[in-house]
Amino acid sequence: MLLLFFQWLAQETRAFSVFNYLTLRTVLAAMTAMFFSLALGPRVIRWLAARKIGQAVRRCGPETHLAKSGTPTMGGVLILLAITLTTLLWCNLANRYVWTVLVVTLGFGVIGWYDDWKKVVYRDPEGLASRWKFFWQSVLGLGAALFLAFSSNNPAQQTELIVPFFKIVSYPLGIWGFVALTYFVIVGTSNAINLTDGLDGLAIMPTVMIAAAFVIFAYVAGHARHAEYLLFPYVPGAGELCILLGAIAGAGLGFLWFNAYPAEVFMGDVGALSLGAALGCVAVIVRQEIVLFIMGGVFVVETLSVMIQVGWFQYTLRRHGVGRRIFLMAPLHHHFEQSGWKETQVVVRFWIITILLVLFGLSTLKLR
Repeated sequence: MLLLFFQWLAQETRAFSVFNYLTLRTVLAAMTAMFFSLALGPRVIRWLAARKIGQAVRRCGPETHLAKSGTPTMGGVLILLAITLTTLLWCNLANRYVWTVLVVTLGFGVIGWYDDWKKVVYRDPEGLASRWKFFWQSVLGLGAALFLAFSSNNPAQQTELIVPFFKIVSYPLGIWGFVALTYFVIVGTSNAINLTDGLDGLAIMPTVMIAAAFVIFAYVAGHARHAEYLLFPYVPGAGELCILLGAIAGAGLGFLWFNAYPAEVFMGDVGALSLGAALGCVAVIVRQEIVLFIMGGVFVVETLSVMIQVGWFQYTLRRHGVGRRIFLMAPLHHHFEQSGWKETQVVVRFWIITILLVLFGLSTLKLR
């Protein structure tokens, strides 16, 4: 009944010309998604707790995290529900970019859901085997990349790698270069956010910030005059992604209400994988992959810390017979915890760094 009411409300408001404005619908989408998250959150948490869908803490993780064992997880379902309902209510459903991002988001969410399900049902902290997780991520990532590459109205322009801070610097990738880039951006961002999601509120707030910032990039890319003035590639229809990004930001803020320290619920892989894939897909569509790399610097560093730690351990194990570590523990947020920082200190300081990186990324709009 609630969904039918909102559908009726959205249809009635669109009858007024003022509600056809992209900016207003974006704000309304953010508010609607936040409402869904806040309203449905307690019920979802009770449902998860009643079915004992609790977090299985990794045996190799910090000892301080053992107290988190049993906290309801798979809360990312709440985020996906809020995003999907809001998108269906406020977006122009004839827009192919909206459906592309939504399908990618839900597809990666299904992978994450199955991973979380294995952790909960079989009490296996490792979840779905890495090779199978990567395989299905690759299927979805390549599928999205091929669709975007071969459905573009202007392949020459849409397959260029735009370099920020320069007016005319871009690198033609060609169709297959674009496919490869899109695949790595979507899959890479998805896994990067998943690796970062290890402390209460650590991953969701940077995701909200980046999604909110990318509303501006999507708006510019979808507006011919603004794109020409700011020397951006014009992508017809990309502006409609503002509504979906607003929904991500609103749903994320609503989820943070329950995920803030001490967390009542974790989003799990179902939330982390899907949100990362969504941001990666949007960045590719609006041709701002490098800007995503800048704004998501925390995610990038977290991922690099794991790669460096594993690589160095394997190298020293083969060379010296004993594996050595560079960080006290990876990902990087655990290193700072082991160094003596409190969990809340790590989270807030990473948020502050993300704010600075997002502002730096926004400066690329004009500094060219």
